[in-house]
Amino acid sequence: MTMVNDAWQSIADSDYQAFRAFLSQACGIVLGDNKQYLVANRMRRIMEEYQFQSLAALVSSINQNRPHGLKEKVIDAMTTNETFWFRDSSPFEALRDVLLPRLVTIEKRPHIRIWSAACSSGQEPYSISMIIDEFKARHPGQLRREPEIIATDISMTVLNSARQAEYDSLSVSRGLSAERRRLFFEEKAGARFHLKPHIVNRVSFRQLNLQDSYAGIGRFDIIFCRNVLIYFAADLKLDILNRMQQSLNPASYLILGASESLPAALASQYALERVGVNTSVYKS
Repeated sequence: MTMVNDAWQSIADSDYQAFRAFLSQACGIVLGDNKQYLVANRMRRIMEEYQFQSLAALVSSINQNRPHGLKEKVIDAMTTNETFWFRDSSPFEALRDVLLPRLVTIEKRPHIRIWSAACSSGQEPYSISMIIDEFKARHPGQLRREPEIIATDISMTVLNSARQAEYDSLSVSRGLSAERRRLFFEEKAGARFHLKPHIVNRVSFRQLNLQDSYAGIGRFDIIFCRNVLIYFAADLKLDILNRMQQSLNPASYLILGASESLPAALASQYALERVGVNTSVYKS
């Protein structure tokens, strides 16, 4: 198989451009000019499974919507799902120590809803759920109702994994303290760790392409959208952030990745909140 054996050198430029166009249209991801090696590596298994002789043959099959499920497999393979518990730590500390207290005591929100966008295999929304437990332990009785966490991703593969709420020893070693592991997980046979039911039950997982409508998931008090916008073109990033702003209740919060910032066209609609080191929190 030429594509597999010769890696990225064998990809014709026209085929690569067609693949880039498909990926941008399907899920918003923008590939750079010289990412043929990345495409070759991530498509290798699919090329072998379906016996495609070239990237052109793969793109042609996707455009014809056959075989069933191929498009979703390609998007899964090209989506970066690097994640770990309490990533960057400070947004979660800000959630526990600043944002939840404000929403509960100042805003007096009766029911707090949080959206974890591009949640991957569940570490972010489950970390949020653990933070809620820690807040409740420090401020007993202040939450009138259990907060609701909606977690979305484009990939059904990672969503199905996240719903299992079970992780191996390597996964739980990435970002979790021994104390949190003890408090929030049950160890199973085979060095597997399962989150305790009350942590899992706060989280609902749904498939969502960030290019699509958000009307079906409602409005939120806090949105986590971290380390995903960097993969999108500027116009799509602006569109996503505009629609997220419309999905926030008044005086609510958008949390971006530490290296991300709002486009100038949106900055006037938010106030940057200094609530932690390396934490980009914006108030609507």
